[in-house]
Amino acid sequence: MKQTLTLLFMAVPLWMTAQNPIVRDQFTADPTARVFNNKVYLYASHDITPPASQRQDWFCMEDYHVFSSENLTEWTDHGMIISQKDVPWGNPDGYSMWAPDCVEKNGKYYFYFPNAPKSGRGFAIGVATADNPEGPFRLESEPIKGVSGIDPCVLVDTDGQAYIYWSGMGIRGAKLKSNMKELEGELQEVRIPRREGMPEMPPMKVGGEEMKGLPDGFKEGPFAFKRGEWYYLTFPWVRGSKENGANPTETLAYAMSKSPLGPWDFKGIIMAEHANGCWTNHHSLVEYRGQWYLFYHTNFFSPNDDKRRSVCIEKVAFNADGTIQEVKETQRGVGINKATEKIEIDRFSAGNGAATALIDTVNTFRGGCVTLQEKGGWAQYNDVDFSTVKDGYLVVCANAADNTEFCIRSQSAKGKVIARVKMTVKSEMTRPGMATPFRRDQSNQWLTMTAPLEYMPKDMTSLVVTNEGDAAVSIDWIQFKNRPDYFAPVAKNTTATPDDQGFIRRWMLLEPIKQDIRSNVIFTNTWLRDAFSKTYFKDQMTIMPKGGQKVKSGQQTLTWRALDSNLFNVKLFRFAEKYGDQTYGSLFWGVTVIDCSEEMKDVRLAAGSNGASMWWLNGEEVLLLEGDRRMVEDDGMSARLTLKKGHNVLRCAVINGPGLSDMCVRFIDEKGNPVTNYKVKVNREK
Repeated sequence: MKQTLTLLFMAVPLWMTAQNPIVRDQFTADPTARVFNNKVYLYASHDITPPASQRQDWFCMEDYHVFSSENLTEWTDHGMIISQKDVPWGNPDGYSMWAPDCVEKNGKYYFYFPNAPKSGRGFAIGVATADNPEGPFRLESEPIKGVSGIDPCVLVDTDGQAYIYWSGMGIRGAKLKSNMKELEGELQEVRIPRREGMPEMPPMKVGGEEMKGLPDGFKEGPFAFKRGEWYYLTFPWVRGSKENGANPTETLAYAMSKSPLGPWDFKGIIMAEHANGCWTNHHSLVEYRGQWYLFYHTNFFSPNDDKRRSVCIEKVAFNADGTIQEVKETQRGVGINKATEKIEIDRFSAGNGAATALIDTVNTFRGGCVTLQEKGGWAQYNDVDFSTVKDGYLVVCANAADNTEFCIRSQSAKGKVIARVKMTVKSEMTRPGMATPFRRDQSNQWLTMTAPLEYMPKDMTSLVVTNEGDAAVSIDWIQFKNRPDYFAPVAKNTTATPDDQGFIRRWMLLEPIKQDIRSNVIFTNTWLRDAFSKTYFKDQMTIMPKGGQKVKSGQQTLTWRALDSNLFNVKLFRFAEKYGDQTYGSLFWGVTVIDCSEEMKDVRLAAGSNGASMWWLNGEEVLLLEGDRRMVEDDGMSARLTLKKGHNVLRCAVINGPGLSDMCVRFIDEKGNPVTNYKVKVNREK
C-alpha cells in the first residue's frame, strides 16, 4: 500500500543567493542537484536545532525541502516534500532523514531517502514517487529490501539501467529493477560484528556488493555520475588518522571506472577539508548549460556548531584524461548578481586587508560583513551585471567611524569610482549630493545610506570596495536601485495642460543652488524675504530660459532642465539627486508659462512645498510659504488674481535644509474648483 503525502505550501523565492551559502533562511545539508526540465533542482537534508528529547551535539533532521533555479542565483523553495511523521515504516521521532537523492525515469520522479525504522536498529532507504520534480510525492509503504544504510544515490545509465549506491558496511552498489524500488539479484545473509557493550545482532540479508578500489579510511555519502565513457564514484573521505589527539575531517574524494559498479581506480580529492574544521562535507556534481558544478555544504551560518550546515556551489573543471581538477572553496560561489540585487560584499572574490565576520552571532542568517581595517584595504566582488540599472544610485549598509570615506570602484582597487561615501555619522547627514540621510538599524550601529553614481559601468563588471579614510570600515551589503520615473524630458512638439486636478507639471527647473542651512527653524518671514531677494544668477526675475542653457551662480555652473513631472507634486529632491550635485541645503528655481486663450479673473494660486517657497506671477510676488513646511496640497493660497490672455510667467523659489524638497501648485476658481483651461509651455531646447 502506498501513502500519498499531500502538502499545501507556496513556492517562496529566495534572493541574495549568487554567493555562498545559497539558502539563507534555513540550514541545508547533503545537497543533491539534478537537472529536470531545464532547471536545477536541489534536494537537501534539513538541519534543525534538536528538540529537548534529542542529543544536542548531533545531527537532527526531520524533513526534506526541494529548491529550484534557472540561473543558480535565484532559488525558489518549493516547501517541505516529506516529513518523518508521514513515513509509514519510519520512526516518527528518528530525526535521521539524512542525504537524499531524486532521479527521473520514463517521466516519473523517484525520491530516495534514509530514515530510522520503527523497529530494530540501523537505517533503511525509502522511496517516494511523483509526477513532478517538486512533488507531491507518494510514499512507499516499505523501504527497499536488502539496503541497510544511509545516503542513497541513484545513477540512471544511458541504456536506462538504474544503479543504487549507499553507505553502510562500506560503500555498496547494486542494480535496481525496472520498477526502481527493488534490488536485482539475490540477497546475501551477513552477520553484523557485535559492538562492545551491545547485544549481538541477528543476521541481515543485504544486497549489492562493496565497491572495490576505494581508499582506506572512513567513507560515506556516495554520489555516482557518468561523463563521456567514464563512471565516477565520489564520496566524503577522512584521509587522516586520529593519532596524537587529532580529529581529521572529511574531504571530497573520487574514483573512476569504465563500469558502473567498478572495480574503481581511486584518483584523489575533489575538495580538501574545510579550513574552519567543519567535520562533514556531503556533495553532488551536475552539468548545467555546459558547465559542471559541485554542490557541497559547510557551516558558515553556524560556526560554533558543525551539525547545522548550509549548501554552497563551486564550478568544476576536468582534465583531458577525465580526472577532476581540485576545487577550492570560495565565499563568492557561482552565478551573476544583478546590480539591483542586494550584494553581500563579504562573499568577495579577492581582497587585501579584508576580514569577514558574522553580523549577528545569534541570528546568523543575517549574514556577514567585510571589514577593511586600514586605508588602502579592498575587497573585490566579481560578476555584477549593471544592465538592469538605468537611472540608479547606490544604497549601502555600513558601520564606520565618523568622517571615514570609502569608494565603490569598477574592476580594480584603482578603477573608476562608481560611488563615493563619506560617513558623517555625528551630524546624521550625508555629504552634499547623497540621496538620503543615514538610517540606523536596531543595534544603532549599522547605517543604511545612499549616494549618487559618479560612473555607470556597462553590462558586467567587478565591484571593488576600497577604504579611502583613516579608520576601519565595515560593509554589510550594497545595492544599486533605479529611481522611479519622477521626470521625463519635455518631448518635442508636445503640448502640456494642467492635470485633471489642475496641477502644473511642466517646468523649467534650474539645478540646485547650494545653501548653508543646518536647520529649517530659521525660515521666518524676514529671513526668507532676505534670502529670496538676493541675486543668485543674472536676470533671475526676468530670464526666460531654454532647456540646456547654463548660468553661473557663485562658483557653480548650473543648467536649466525642461521637464514634465510624472507626479502632481514635483519632486525637487529627486530632480537634484539626478541632475545636480547638491540635494540637502538647496535653493530651487522654477519657471513656466501659463498660456491662456482668454482672460481669467478672480482665480487664486494654491501651492504647497516641503521647505519654504515664494511664488511670483508676471513679476509680482503672490504667495510666501514660510516656516518649516511639509508638502501639503493647497497649503497656502494667494489673493484673487487675474490671468491675462496670452502668456503669463509663473516663477517659484523653494528653499530647504536637511529635508526632502518638493512642491505642487495649481490655480483654483472662486468655488475652489481647479482651473484647467490653459496650456503650459517651456522653451524645450536651447
